[in-house]
Amino acid sequence: MGNGDKVMSHWSFHIPRLHHHEHDHEKVPKGCLAVKVGQGEEQERFVIPVMYFNHPLFGQLLKEAEEEFGFAQKGTITIPCHVEEFRYVQGLIDRENTRFLGTNLLDHHHHHHNHLIRCFRV
Repeated sequence: MGNGDKVMSHWSFHIPRLHHHEHDHEKVPKGCLAVKVGQGEEQERFVIPVMYFNHPLFGQLLKEAEEEFGFAQKGTITIPCHVEEFRYVQGLIDRENTRFLGTNLLDHHHHHHNHLIRCFRV
């Protein structure tokens, strides 16, 4: 699917297992992935749908992360942009996906879009 595939092919992910002593807020729903966004003390944790990794806008954010940290990040992926910039990109992707779901899935009377919303309730 476009530019996102190129970026995604270079990344290797290590998703650590959660242990019973870790807090519930650290659990990530199926189909989602946690990322850190921001620099220094501004960092904030976001839980995003894995489908973001195929979107060209998110691919650009991954490219910026690659330029700053390289491909071999250990643990959670860190996106080195301002939190507000990330939220803006997130909103664009969500609106695009909602429009896509609205015109394609809802026309066929399917309502599978509800699972996307839960990914952002961290």
